[in-house]
Amino acid sequence: MKYRRRDAKTYAREHFKGIWAAALTPFSPDLAIDEAGLRKNFRHWVDDLGIDGVFVSGKQGEFFSMSVAERKRSFDIAVEELGGDRTILSCSDQNLDVVIDLARHAQAIGADYIVVHAPVLHFLHKQDDTLYEYYRWISEQVEIGIALWSHPDSGYLMSPELCARVAEIPNVVAIKYSVPRDMYARLTRLAGDKILVSTASEEEWFDNIVELGWQLYLCSSPPYLLQTKADRRMREYTDLAMRARADEPGSGRVSGARTLGFAALAARFARQRGEVARAKAVRDSLDPVREAFRRTRPAEKFHAHSKYWQDLLGQIGGAVRPPMLELTEAEKSATRRAFETCGLKLDSKRPRSSAA
Repeated sequence: MKYRRRDAKTYAREHFKGIWAAALTPFSPDLAIDEAGLRKNFRHWVDDLGIDGVFVSGKQGEFFSMSVAERKRSFDIAVEELGGDRTILSCSDQNLDVVIDLARHAQAIGADYIVVHAPVLHFLHKQDDTLYEYYRWISEQVEIGIALWSHPDSGYLMSPELCARVAEIPNVVAIKYSVPRDMYARLTRLAGDKILVSTASEEEWFDNIVELGWQLYLCSSPPYLLQTKADRRMREYTDLAMRARADEPGSGRVSGARTLGFAALAARFARQRGEVARAKAVRDSLDPVREAFRRTRPAEKFHAHSKYWQDLLGQIGGAVRPPMLELTEAEKSATRRAFETCGLKLDSKRPRSSAA
């Protein structure tokens, strides 16, 4: 481990930042994990798309269809390809022994972080004390930094006040907070100095950098579905917005007028406003791509649709595992037509996919 439990928050504040993508797991026609395809995707995402880190074997990765051994194997592949500092490994499970087993494995192989979603507690009407104890218990079994994940799938949402309470645990370092914006903005105000707050919505990412000062996108599939090696607009608007945010008063980089002089300070503010405007323009230019993806996604086929979109990009999408449904030929045709006219610039050297 690069840090001890008591230092996890400081380490995460310094290193856990930028664009992190949630990986889809490619399965071969016989439904085994396509290990070569997974490695190829990891390398493409980091080397060609500029993605800072990868969330492995989460809900988008179909962890619910994978054995514990397969989940550990996916962890191993991620750390081998990307290193521990670019991986956050999903240890989510209803069985607490499985959570701890996966967490210890992640720590043993050198991953920097794990994520554990709030468990389904449909049999409780008041969950706060149970959830605090749940995360406290997990945290005391490992040294590794833990990201929380609260989303409607659990049957409830953790309140900002509860998240702030859990954020006091030494190695709780971040949260993927899949909630309305007013809730995650409140948590940022309550405990932003103790926990890195993020949400999966790419469409809200720009605003959250500029307005809330966020440093981390954690995370979903847009970083590799809305970008190509030749068209890295999410990376571009993120970097512009981050630079603009760093130039704001109180950021630690802007000196006062006494140091810079009025003219220099005014020039810096003008540059900051210009970078925000350019970042917003780049963000907005992706709207046709977002709409093409959203418009063609059939109900209950998110995984299959995203994997087919990967195939069109020249990535390795692969099959979904039952009970997930595959796209029909008509759904593939509609998706392909939308993809081809959405304005996403493709790499001329990309391998031709059989999907196209």
